[in-house]
Amino acid sequence: MMDPCTMQCDRTSAQDVMRCDLCKIAAAQMHCDTCLFNLCTACVEKHISDESKDHIVVKFQERKSIPVYPTCTTHSKERCEMYCKKCDIPVCISCLELNQHLGHELSKILRVLDEKKDILIKESNELNDTIYPTYQDIASDVQNRMCELENEYGDLSTAITKHGEDWHRKIGKFVKKLKAEVDEMKNTQLQTLQKHLDEINTEMSDIKEEIDSVERAIDTNDISQLFSKKTSIEHRYKNLPKKIVLSTPKFMPGKIETVELSKLFRTLSQSSLTTDKHGYSMKTTQKSLEAGSSTPVKQLLDEPETVTFIDTEYDRLFNVACLSDDEIWTSGRENAMKLYSISQGSLLKSITTMSGNWPFDIAVTKSGDLVYTDHDRTVNIVKNEKIEGVIRLQKWIPSSVSCTSSGDFLVIMDSDDGKQTKVVRYNGSKRKKQTIQFDDKGKPLYSSGFCYRKIIENRNLDICISDNGAHAVVVINQAGKLIFKYTGHTPAPTTKPFSPQGITTDSQSHILTADVNNHCVHIIDQNGQFLRYIDCGLTYPQGLCTDTNDNLFVAHQRKLRKLKYLR
Repeated sequence: MMDPCTMQCDRTSAQDVMRCDLCKIAAAQMHCDTCLFNLCTACVEKHISDESKDHIVVKFQERKSIPVYPTCTTHSKERCEMYCKKCDIPVCISCLELNQHLGHELSKILRVLDEKKDILIKESNELNDTIYPTYQDIASDVQNRMCELENEYGDLSTAITKHGEDWHRKIGKFVKKLKAEVDEMKNTQLQTLQKHLDEINTEMSDIKEEIDSVERAIDTNDISQLFSKKTSIEHRYKNLPKKIVLSTPKFMPGKIETVELSKLFRTLSQSSLTTDKHGYSMKTTQKSLEAGSSTPVKQLLDEPETVTFIDTEYDRLFNVACLSDDEIWTSGRENAMKLYSISQGSLLKSITTMSGNWPFDIAVTKSGDLVYTDHDRTVNIVKNEKIEGVIRLQKWIPSSVSCTSSGDFLVIMDSDDGKQTKVVRYNGSKRKKQTIQFDDKGKPLYSSGFCYRKIIENRNLDICISDNGAHAVVVINQAGKLIFKYTGHTPAPTTKPFSPQGITTDSQSHILTADVNNHCVHIIDQNGQFLRYIDCGLTYPQGLCTDTNDNLFVAHQRKLRKLKYLR
């Protein structure tokens, strides 16, 4: 934000005297209409010493007052004061005397010059007022579409990743099941072999005992004992146990064919790129409005008029948002949002926040639903008196919210540590479309720290933010580029520092902001030029809104005041 002192210095320097283009020191009292040079009286003689040109030096105040006639291409010493319309060239007296343009339509060159200037002025006005703003809108539209594409392709990549993760989970589950089957087969076969091994070990123990018995019989000299010894070799031990032959299962993976995998995994449609020559229309300007468009041009009243006011039930009224020309939502220092009838001055409805907190800000959608921000990091919408959480933030706290003409939400939010502030555009759901935080040089567009900020979309689609921490109204275009910062106008009604609070706009694209320090409302045009103060008995004004008839509603202390300020 530009410092007000710096701005004052800039204005002063802009009004400084014009210096001589030759010596760069003395003030310019003269001007050469031929060379377009500013000259001091001392440098005039030096300048006209160049005889290659016919210098026309006049007083500085009379610069460009004497026409510089073109030199004739045929007669180099003659000046052309006539114009041949048939040949479309300037002509001099000598050309006419030689009858070179006999029978042609001639006109004084100054008259032709005036006609040419009129044409150029019309073209310049059309370029400035219609064509260039249209191209600005087209550029903004393209930039917004680029942001949308980033988000859409991001969503597409996320969907593909999620699908891949689903496949990984399914494959993991299948692999786990297959490995469990392998383990079961292994355990069954191991149990079979273990049983077989136990039987063989038993036989081996018996054979060992048989060996010991035979050896004892051999060593004895007891003939009767020797003859009584009988062995089981023939009938038992020579009949060897059957061999158990096991085979392990083989893993035979299916061949992964890229084409088949692509068919199973891919469901991606083709992208397209087309052009629509009827996709854009020429921007409607203020001048075209004056020429008779559907939105009439309204003039500011000399003195705003109070139509009515309501003494609300709030201890302090902070925010207002028009539901219709007769119904207005309000919020203040309590956890209820209240709908009032303007004509009856009565309470129609009251909605309590889910969290029990005061709402930070309120707005109304195109379809007439109430939206509010809450300190619990949520943006909520009220439909049929039921509250739904639309947006829940992490590490950011939403403060102000506005509903745009296209149905988007604009949300101002602060980081938990209060060091960052940004504006995020949502498409009416949880999907971000645009984040606006820095200017072209990477510097923050808004002040840091928790403070009072409000946001509104202007009729020309600019985004207007009252930034109390910066003592400024920050206006950015649809693409997020800074247009201007308004830092107040002096003398203010009470000459205190500009302290913007609530902000709203009207059918004329005027920007209105409440100045709580100076107990007034500032009206500026869409280019940031100060137009008027409204200071008719307002005390600490905060919330602002306008209805479809450009009536202004102001929240100040506990009162809701309706004002008429346009004809």
